[in-house]
Amino acid sequence: MKPHPLPGIVVLISGSGTNLQALIDGVAEGRIQGQIRAVISNRPQVAGLDRADRARIPAQVINHRDFPDRDTFDRALMTAIDLHQPDLVVLAGFMRVLTPAFVTHYQGRLINIHPSLLPDFRGLHTHERALEAGVQQHGCSIHFVNTELDGGPVIGQARVPVLPDDTPQTLAARVQQQEHRAYPQVVQWFCQGRLTLCNGQVWFDEHPLQAPLELPIADQ
Repeated sequence: MKPHPLPGIVVLISGSGTNLQALIDGVAEGRIQGQIRAVISNRPQVAGLDRADRARIPAQVINHRDFPDRDTFDRALMTAIDLHQPDLVVLAGFMRVLTPAFVTHYQGRLINIHPSLLPDFRGLHTHERALEAGVQQHGCSIHFVNTELDGGPVIGQARVPVLPDDTPQTLAARVQQQEHRAYPQVVQWFCQGRLTLCNGQVWFDEHPLQAPLELPIADQ
């Protein structure tokens, strides 16, 4: 018998790809027992494509500007993804709102990372909004994607303190440090079969989560 192939992953990006790099490193170092089969960007000539190329991962651009509407773009994106038969689709700085048809097609195998402690600060400019709100903690959340923007069931969160002299840039850097540790861990759990979505609820190690997992905090 042939050995069971590693779970397949397709990563969607729109920019520099720092979370993609964290996933590439996780696979290379054996912390993710999966295979990144493709990287797809909706924007050409972004640094994340160079990261995929250096790692010898097939990379493709499907430019959303080449399509007349969101539905047509998402259908083309689904076709490209499905050629790789992924077990998991990972949004890593993918700056597109996905259609319900796309989300439904990948239900239970589509995850995203968001730079806030959801449900706080959905959408954009999360670090500025966190500072304006005067919160004492900020961080990132990893969640299954559903049809509600940044509203899918949260798998886990990593927290950082908000310091008195923080700027949006310093806070973003500290949160991003957590993202690079937390995202590979969650992807590994999925690849191990420890993490599933059942009837809209996150299950971990065959038990429904009552609250998001508290992910380890990297060295400050």
